[in-house]
Amino acid sequence: MPTLLLRLVGPLQSWGTTSRFDQRDTGKEPSKSGVIGLLAAALGIDRENWLDLEPLTRLSMGVRHDRPGVPKRDYQTAGCASTDTIIKADGSPSRDGVVSQRHYLADAAFLVGLEGDEHALLEEAHVKLMNPTWPLALGRKSYVPSEPIWIDNGLQDASLREVLARWPWIATQRRWEEIPEKLLVSFESKDESGVLKMDQPLSSFAERRFGARFVRSEWIPFHKEVSYVPA
Repeated sequence: MPTLLLRLVGPLQSWGTTSRFDQRDTGKEPSKSGVIGLLAAALGIDRENWLDLEPLTRLSMGVRHDRPGVPKRDYQTAGCASTDTIIKADGSPSRDGVVSQRHYLADAAFLVGLEGDEHALLEEAHVKLMNPTWPLALGRKSYVPSEPIWIDNGLQDASLREVLARWPWIATQRRWEEIPEKLLVSFESKDESGVLKMDQPLSSFAERRFGARFVRSEWIPFHKEVSYVPA
């Protein structure tokens, strides 16, 4: 079964699944809804188009944490200063500003694999990642990737597990960093073991309905002789 690889590397990434109002969270790894949304942007699938989006949601996703990143939090305000007045949603005046907590991952690098039996679909997605219809972002529009998401020869005729286990490290080694001896990999679980995540798209992104899936993580040995994959 073929597997499509994506390189998600950037100074800032955010993959929230439970964000509400002024609290914007991030998971420790890319969410499935976020990755499917990224593919939809590459393919030019409109947010109201469920017919073309649905085949993407059937793909099985795995994530390799090549560099997990550092959790960070932004303190942001919206509204007005104490001497100003804003109009609230109900039309009434207010002098209150709004504090918004924005969480994100700094300096993270993830190798994402999508496995499915529709080779033509994965091949089309691979081509469009190189020349996307709309701009691609890492969870939020302002979080742009620092390296191409498209990977040369990134469509592999092998299983998701096999590809993630053998693919070279995608992170650029820092001066203070040692190449890891093992890497954390997260797979979708078929027996409902692992962690429950509510990020399985069940409708178009305009309707925003998401279902449950289970994700199980494990460590895999990493061979240091495997070199970095340049962009």
